[in-house]
Amino acid sequence: MAMISIHNMSFQDLPAIHDINQRSFSQAWSYQAIQDEFFNEFAHYLVAKIKDQAVGFIGAWLVLDEVQITNIAVDPSLRRMGIAKALIDQLIKAMKIRQMAVIYLEVRVSNFAAIELYESFGFTNSGRRKGFYSDGEDAFIMALSLKERS
Repeated sequence: MAMISIHNMSFQDLPAIHDINQRSFSQAWSYQAIQDEFFNEFAHYLVAKIKDQAVGFIGAWLVLDEVQITNIAVDPSLRRMGIAKALIDQLIKAMKIRQMAVIYLEVRVSNFAAIELYESFGFTNSGRRKGFYSDGEDAFIMALSLKERS
């Protein structure tokens, strides 16, 4: 396995992120939406690279002391190689440094692999959004507290 490096998203990463997004989701974000996120002062995006080639990304919105993961995707040909895990791990570390309290995300109730991955980091199911996705599928709301337990 090649070495994965994680960086803050740069403007040069936008075309690769758009490509990964298009190949990962049936209702993918437009290039404009991804570019808007780059300029969004509340957004925080990390990009995973192998040999300077973007292979995955994770995006989140930071509001007060809460983090909402908006999307995470890995090049379909490189899945199950630890790239998503590395992205989530790095995001959690960065958000702890920023003293954020909690990370939230929505995940399709049928996406067992993603649910298992999030649970491995300590995310717990904190609710359900009925018909969250455009095809009518529900989403689980998952949460991870970043506050140290005393």
